[in-house]
Amino acid sequence: MDFRLTEEQLAVRDAAKDFAQNMCKPGVIERDTNQQVPIEQLKQLGELGFMGMMVDPKYGGSGMDTISYVLAMEEISKIDASVSVAMSVNNSLVCWGLEQFGTEEQKQKYLIDLATGNKIGAFCLSEPEAGSDATSQRTTAIDKGDHYLLNGTKNWITSGSTASTYIVIAQTDVDKGHKGINAFIIERGMEGFIVGAKEDKLGIRGSDTHTLLFNDVKVPKRIG
Repeated sequence: MDFRLTEEQLAVRDAAKDFAQNMCKPGVIERDTNQQVPIEQLKQLGELGFMGMMVDPKYGGSGMDTISYVLAMEEISKIDASVSVAMSVNNSLVCWGLEQFGTEEQKQKYLIDLATGNKIGAFCLSEPEAGSDATSQRTTAIDKGDHYLLNGTKNWITSGSTASTYIVIAQTDVDKGHKGINAFIIERGMEGFIVGAKEDKLGIRGSDTHTLLFNDVKVPKRIG
């Protein structure tokens, strides 16, 4: 078995290293100190094809392999973890979930913009009472016929105030326990969706980490 990196993987690693050194390193301490979100760096990552690295090119992704993704993450994380955590959430939690489990309509409407970096995605799982134990979450989505009514609070959400598309984990059937938990796509600006306080963290302070509130948010069952 050959464990050597391919030429393509080495090229991705070198490109990520150059980006981290030239675009992330300047001002990294100031951004962290001032809790400044690295918007420009994330935009440039999208232009490099690093915000949807493993997404199929037909959905705007780069179609790379997992090793290339990990190599890029490693190089950027060495310099600015605030940049890399937003990149990882967009790639691993949002783009991957939509590509693997979303409908074709959802992929066309959301995945292309996320994979190209035109928009940023957020993944909403953790709650005040349910961090590590995700099955204890209290956010609910009640079936109202043509829509779900979403209520709950999510904490420590990366890209909480800068994202446009949110995947929110919620309980649709309490009697089913963890088997009654489902994922919902929420758009920024939906009525009842409120971006709450920004977390004042000890580290990775440039990461846009917020509390999110969902008060009777109507989630349509169909797009359009």
